[in-house]
Amino acid sequence: MKIREENRNMILLATVALVSAVVASGVSLLPPPSAPASGKKPIYLADQTSVRMVGPPFIPNTTSHQR
Repeated sequence: MKIREENRNMILLATVALVSAVVASGVSLLPPPSAPASGKKPIYLADQTSVRMVGPPFIPNTTSHQR
C-alpha cells in the first residue's frame, strides 16, 4: 500500500492525533493521586532559605552602543 505524497501530511497528523488520544485516554483510566499524609506540614516556597549568590549582581545594559 503506497500513500500518495499529497496525503502524507494528513496521515501523519491523523496518526499523531490518534496516538495522543490513546495516551490521554489511558492516563484518564488511572486512579487520581492520593492526598498527602495529614501528619506532614506542607512546604511553602517562601519558607525556604535564600540561596547565596556568588559574583557581581546583574545590571542590564541600557545603552545599546556599549558592550
